[in-house]
Amino acid sequence: MRAALLVFGYALVVAWLAPPLLTRLTARGISARLGLAAWLTAMASVVACAIAALQFLIRAAITGWPNLAEAVCRSVTGSACAPTVYKSAAFEAGLGATALLATLTAAVLAWRYGRSVQRARRRTHEHAELARMTGRSLPGAGPAMVLDAEQPVAYCVPGRPAAIVLSSGALAVLDPAQLTAVLAHERAHLAGRHHVLTGLTRALSACFPAVPLFARGAGEVARLAEMRADDAAARRSGRPTLIAALLAMGTGTAVPAAVVPATALAATGCAVVSRVQRLLDPPDRALLVRYGAALAAVTLLLAAASVMLTGYAGPLASHALALI
Repeated sequence: MRAALLVFGYALVVAWLAPPLLTRLTARGISARLGLAAWLTAMASVVACAIAALQFLIRAAITGWPNLAEAVCRSVTGSACAPTVYKSAAFEAGLGATALLATLTAAVLAWRYGRSVQRARRRTHEHAELARMTGRSLPGAGPAMVLDAEQPVAYCVPGRPAAIVLSSGALAVLDPAQLTAVLAHERAHLAGRHHVLTGLTRALSACFPAVPLFARGAGEVARLAEMRADDAAARRSGRPTLIAALLAMGTGTAVPAAVVPATALAATGCAVVSRVQRLLDPPDRALLVRYGAALAAVTLLLAAASVMLTGYAGPLASHALALI
């Protein structure tokens, strides 16, 4: 019981207190790769510790139900818990019903999570097939398809084979260099398997909308994945070209790479604004090192704490069970 409470308590602390810290460290997108690692490590540690706590409770219930009933009774009422209370049929029936309800809730949540992931994959595959059936190939751009649509759009569709989809409106506002930057951005998404990361985190957010880490983490992971892809595209085509491409896609108007009008930012979406601002004002080396060191430290601390805590709680639970 003590091991389960210890591990589950850590999961609750991280789930509620980590988001403000991580948001502060990743708001500007400095070191997007480490920012992604920090958010994903925090979310993975919470899930792993919650599962470990559930396993400890199940082991305690199976191995020593009377002692578990006593532990629960004393944790609730303290010294007022008498043997006549926790050994009574009514108390054990209530405890059993609570345990059964908790197990069923965990099973339903796991099923909902798996169904959400599978549904997203099915929609992705269906969209990929539709794009291949209705689109036309873009010569010289690899697995890229063009759909007839006025709104400038570009996105990647994972699968076997993966494909990059662009609208005819995007081709109308992008020059060849900007098109290369957009394609490099989408290829970076596919190479980094960002669709897997965003799919898993969105499913967690859908299943646990009241948990701050999951509710906020899904959007942060998606935002940082975009910035990570921007970094890859900027290395391939240069920052000015990528900025012009983002503005052209956001405004629906062709923008020369050498001209970045101040009024264009107001016409674009918030995500594009923050990404363009980040590209326009890259951090200096000292700031990059400071933020990188802070994110690396937080990531390592979260990973080490969850591993050490579950490693300590495991022997603690075994020792408690041995005493039973």
